[in-house]
Amino acid sequence: MEDQTKNTQTLLKFTYGLVPVVAGADKFTNLLTDWSHYLNPTIKAMLPFGEHAFMMIVGIIEIVAGILVLFNPQKGAYLVSAWLVLIALSLLASGNYLDVAVRDIVMAIGAFTLARLSTIVKN
Repeated sequence: MEDQTKNTQTLLKFTYGLVPVVAGADKFTNLLTDWSHYLNPTIKAMLPFGEHAFMMIVGIIEIVAGILVLFNPQKGAYLVSAWLVLIALSLLASGNYLDVAVRDIVMAIGAFTLARLSTIVKN
């Protein structure tokens, strides 16, 4: 049972570590998608700079969060979980991309699960 728990924690650690790094890096290239489409129009209107600059800042935060998950899964996963909830709330408030908001909430629950699991599984 201990090996299965450790293997599950490792799988989640790499998932929630690498996916934010890849998504964060893509904020600079937009190869996967044009991330600015997901930006809440209210937030966009309040920005003192362009949306691409904002998305690059978001990308840096996501890369740092993903790296933190890889080195400290418990703390990093709580950060990723909170970040995903904030993204989902922003999407819900905008009324756009509701499917993505639901997906992000599910991913936040998975990241939260990793954080909790990491309290009993030490690397």
